[in-house]
Amino acid sequence: MEMMAADLCLRQYSGIFCQQCLRVSGTSWTQNCTLPGLSRGLLRKSSLSVSPSAQFISCSVPSLNGGIMPKRKGIHVMSPDLQTPGLEMECLDAWDDEYNGVIIDTECLPSSANAFASVLRASLSNWKLKGKRGIWLKIISEQADLVPIAIQEGFEYHHAEPGYVMLTYWIPNEPCMLPGSPSHQIGVAGFVINEKREVLVVKEKCPCSCSGVWKLPTGYINKYEEIFSGAVREVKEETGVHTVFLEMVAFRHAHRVAFEKSDLLFVCMLKPLSSEIVIDENEIQDAKWMPLGDFIEQSFYREDYMSKKMILICIAAHENGYHGFTAQQLISKLDGRLTFLYYQRSKQI
Repeated sequence: MEMMAADLCLRQYSGIFCQQCLRVSGTSWTQNCTLPGLSRGLLRKSSLSVSPSAQFISCSVPSLNGGIMPKRKGIHVMSPDLQTPGLEMECLDAWDDEYNGVIIDTECLPSSANAFASVLRASLSNWKLKGKRGIWLKIISEQADLVPIAIQEGFEYHHAEPGYVMLTYWIPNEPCMLPGSPSHQIGVAGFVINEKREVLVVKEKCPCSCSGVWKLPTGYINKYEEIFSGAVREVKEETGVHTVFLEMVAFRHAHRVAFEKSDLLFVCMLKPLSSEIVIDENEIQDAKWMPLGDFIEQSFYREDYMSKKMILICIAAHENGYHGFTAQQLISKLDGRLTFLYYQRSKQI
């Protein structure tokens, strides 16, 4: 009986398509094809036209470092530009975003570095053919060995947080339209004044420009924390004084601060609910209730026009000569969640 040759795809390997080279007759059947080293989310079925008399041919496979791996029965590598009827390219599990981009499923990344390299290349080729734009790849700490592979394939660092790094890949041959990495850090200051016109102040331990100066309690807000909640928390942590938020009186926007990031500092007017001071000795050298006049007359505030202006605004707000922003919780249609809107209340609103 005359035999016919059929090249059939088992799976993509090392960035190009893998085939099983078979000598087959016209009889066909379907078989599940798998390769070792590929995790869940990567295995699909391929259709093989095989007769009971089919025989496998040994072929050589190039390794990732450019050498030749030992011959393996039934494995053959073909160039991606060769087309095979019914060929199904293996891709990473992912979903589309709202901007014709792709977000790769972190939980389904291959555990094998070799498998990851090959399926990543195939996925990029597939997404390019589909006209996709930005690709997002989140790699957790336990998968850190995959980061150099992605960088080698053209991914770039976007941002990192404890436990993961986010990488991006821009496909179109045009300026990248993906949003940049987080560019701002957000700080809060609490202006707390009692009925005796004494201001709650602290001395920092750090050797910064305000070392030795009596200043307002300040700090950075936590992830998912509201601005006013952060101010109340920082005052409590540094001084032990309980407060309640009244209004946001001002904010300062500075650039190239820590690690070249921009910095937003929101100054909040807080009402004291207690007076006893218990300092956080890890951060604070000292804290006290200081007469308002003594506080503003420090040489630091006479020379620092920005800080002095903020204090004067706080005093005006305390004396009802100025009204800052209050917070109102409203539902946003963007995400269907309650969100705080800061604005200046008036009879017209």
